[in-house]
Formats: sequence, C-alpha cells, structure tokens
Amino acid sequence: MDTDDNGDDISLLSALRRREQTICMRMEQLEKEIADLEKKCGVEDKSQAANIDMSEFLAPKWSVPIRANVMNFEWERLAQACQFDVILMDPPWQLASQAPTRGVAIAYQQLPDVCIESLPIQLLQTSGFIFIWVINNKYTKAFQLMKQWGYTYVDDITWVKQTVNRRMAKGHGYYLQHAKETCLVGKKGADPPTLQRSVASDIIFSERRGQSQKPEEMYEIIEQLVPGGNYLEIFGRKNNLRDYWVTIGNEL
Repeated sequence: MDTDDNGDDISLLSALRRREQTICMRMEQLEKEIADLEKKCGVEDKSQAANIDMSEFLAPKWSVPIRANVMNFEWERLAQACQFDVILMDPPWQLASQAPTRGVAIAYQQLPDVCIESLPIQLLQTSGFIFIWVINNKYTKAFQLMKQWGYTYVDDITWVKQTVNRRMAKGHGYYLQHAKETCLVGKKGADPPTLQRSVASDIIFSERRGQSQKPEEMYEIIEQLVPGGNYLEIFGRKNNLRDYWVTIGNEL
C-alpha cells in the first residue's frame, strides 16, 4: 500500500516538474515576443532603463526594499524570518486576448495566472489580512486565489480616480468607461492583536497617478486597520516604498 502511494507521489511530482518546464519555456517565449514588440514600437529598452543613475533616488529610511523576481524568490526563508499581519499585492494580471488594450500601452510585464497562483502566500501568514488589487476580468481568479491561499473574502475597497481638477478620471473599458479600481480584502485565522475596526472608509477619492500606480491612501487605511503591524507588499515598485514595510519586486 505504501509502495503504491509512493508511486503516485512520484508520478505527481514528475507531472508538476513537466508543467513547470512548460511554463518556463512559455515565459521565455513571451519575454522574447515582448522584447521584439517593444523594439518594433520603439519602447525604451529595459536594460537601458536599468542603467539609469539611481543615486538621486532615496528610499524611505525605515523601508525594507528587496529587489527580486517573485517567481524564484526564497519565500520559505522570509516566512521563517517573519510572519506578516498584512499582505498587499497588485499582481501584473495578464490581460485577456479577446479584450485588447484599446490603444493603451502597457509598460510593465504581465504574468499568467498560473504563475501568480504558484506563489506560496500561505507560508507568509498564519493569521491576518490580504489585500489584492484586481482588474475587471480577474475577479473570479482573485477569489479562487484567496480560497487557495486559505483566506475568506471579508470586504473590498474602491478607488474612485480623479483628475487634477478633482473631476472623475474616466478611462478605457470594454463595455463601460472605467473610473475606479477595486482592492479585495481577505482574512485568515485570528484577528491581529492591534486590529482597529471601523476606523477607515472603503472608498478612496484620489488623483490618478502614473500607470498602475495605486493611491497612497491605501497604506494609510491598512496602517489604521492594523497599527504597528508587520506589513508586506508584493510586486512593489520604487514609488511603493514606505517606512516599516517590506517591499518585494523586480523593479525596485
């Protein structure tokens, strides 16, 4: 009986390794296609951007930036070093092929769902909250990820985008013009010891920033909800760095 079980485990492991190899090959192919398209469209080469002098950039004194590829980052070592009260992520969702960007250039690399769902988020948090920014065609997938990682959906936050004149900033949509973004909130385990209920609103009215940049008010909401907590942001950029936050991303 044990021999049969071991055989099943070995077969499953072999199948997962083949799947991993297929995904890696597909990602390499996608990276090449993206590079060729960027060259054709005259988009700045990322390697040139990486050579920009960053001496003028000053990270917040108490921030913890970690520049790394989230797909091969040593999550187990991070989990052993720290368990987080709050995890915030803005996944680079892959846009559906049947829903083109309608002339909007995407200036960041997108990840297939299978890559995002492979992140071992469950290792990083025994209890606490997760905040996931979601685009319209990824609501179902985001709810699936929450369940897979051990969370229960408990709330959401809506960011209503505004112009510099405080008017609604409307953008492209497949059926309707979009003027908002949504962040889903999930919870697992016991409440963080410093939890403060009903201290922040679920609506953010804030000026639209650069492409994919989210409002600063989100950090304020999280820090009001769980003051003095251990905070982690995944897929972060330089503009996301904040005191007392660990930020991980390949664009730091």
